[in-house]
Amino acid sequence: MSQGAGGSRSRLLLLAGLLLVLGPSPTSSIHVYTQREVYGTVGSHVTLSCSFWSSEWISEDISITWHFQAEGSRDSISIFHYAKGQPYIDDVGSFKERMEWVGNPRRKDGSIVIHNLDYTDNGTFTCDVKNPPDIVGKSSQVTLYVLEKVPTRYGVVLGSVIAGALLLVAVVVALVYLIRYCWLRRQVALQRRLSAMEKGKLQRSAKDASKRSRQAPVLYAMLDHSRGTKAVSEKKTKGAPGDSRKDKK
Repeated sequence: MSQGAGGSRSRLLLLAGLLLVLGPSPTSSIHVYTQREVYGTVGSHVTLSCSFWSSEWISEDISITWHFQAEGSRDSISIFHYAKGQPYIDDVGSFKERMEWVGNPRRKDGSIVIHNLDYTDNGTFTCDVKNPPDIVGKSSQVTLYVLEKVPTRYGVVLGSVIAGALLLVAVVVALVYLIRYCWLRRQVALQRRLSAMEKGKLQRSAKDASKRSRQAPVLYAMLDHSRGTKAVSEKKTKGAPGDSRKDKK
């Protein structure tokens, strides 16, 4: 019995030593994602998206927190908090009447919307998520830039200028294609005319050759006839003196 108890005690001591060496089991890491930059105009609204990934099931104790650091400031204030299934908008700052919760933790979404933007909203927003026991992780930041609202008249003028420029480009392209089409058509007509002239020349040369071939035998016959007539006349001329001698006798 003493040997068995000593063996079990030694095993427990060995296990405790291993636990001390290895330490507690590491906590899972949660990952939070936001956009880097978001742009909006004065008087409009903007959505600050925040999504997260957790290796654990979404627990009832999940919490989502948004902080805001104004442009040029070193201090950060809490403007929104989600816990125990309820969203809470903090009274600090100017976002109380202008913020809307549009997230859904079950879909791993912690997004918010800010309405009626103003220049004072320029700054950095930080989204932080905890999903126990998955609580270790790095928050994510998004920078908001609020720009001046573009006047309606200016927008109409700008749109008209862009439309006019596009129309001018379309007209130039159409003219280029029309000129090219006319040039190609003229080249085809000229090629056909040259082909017809070349064909006419060949036909005329063939007719001239056939005429020359027909006239050659006639010329040869006339030459032969003229040569025969000349020979007969020469014979008569030679035979005339003999006849005169016979008459004298």
